[in-house]
Amino acid sequence: MVFPDGPSNFKQFSQGPVTTSTSLVALTYNNGIVVAGDLLASYGSLARYSNCPRIVKINNNLLLAASGDYADFQFVKNLVEQKVISEECLDDGLPLKPKALYCWLTRVLYNRRSQMDPLWNNFIIAGIQDGEPFLGTVDKQGTAYEDKAICTGYGAHIATPLLRDVLDKTPQLDMAEARAQVARCMEVLYYRDARGYDKYQQGTVDVNQGVEIQSPLAVTHSWDIAYSINGY
Repeated sequence: MVFPDGPSNFKQFSQGPVTTSTSLVALTYNNGIVVAGDLLASYGSLARYSNCPRIVKINNNLLLAASGDYADFQFVKNLVEQKVISEECLDDGLPLKPKALYCWLTRVLYNRRSQMDPLWNNFIIAGIQDGEPFLGTVDKQGTAYEDKAICTGYGAHIATPLLRDVLDKTPQLDMAEARAQVARCMEVLYYRDARGYDKYQQGTVDVNQGVEIQSPLAVTHSWDIAYSINGY
């Protein structure tokens, strides 16, 4: 809390997210990156909104995705869109690059955290930097890292081990294989995540084909095995 004119006139910052989204799954393949996230936004524990996209195209070489508070994601998306317009106004032929957005977001999120008013999100930045795939993530505290496979939310616990196992066995995936593995993770998360949903977005950024976002896609699932589970 901040008391600019005494206790009678105070400003209270957000103490926690309200309308939230859950896991993101991102996997690097030989020529690009696949990112997926479901379309559900929950109001507390209520599955309230079923058409909330959270993977956005920034330019022909860059995707931004977010989990966490949906309003904060919309706020950051507007900031990034304005940054893109400012970059285009320079007219220097240099579009916003993944590492630049990644670095900028770490500063924005760390600044808000330092003011005790964080943006309640985990962001994934996926793009092509100098002909190579770039995948990074930034959380609400400004903590950032790069990896070949990144998941947020519950997916960080459930899906990350699945993707790392795949990369250990097949370091050089192609696009079709990467999409299949991401779809598999979305299915597992739908089974295991109480906030999961069976409709999702899938974004692909490729060295040769640029950015493509497919939505909505449906999780292929079967609950037949549930009848054989006893004791719960």
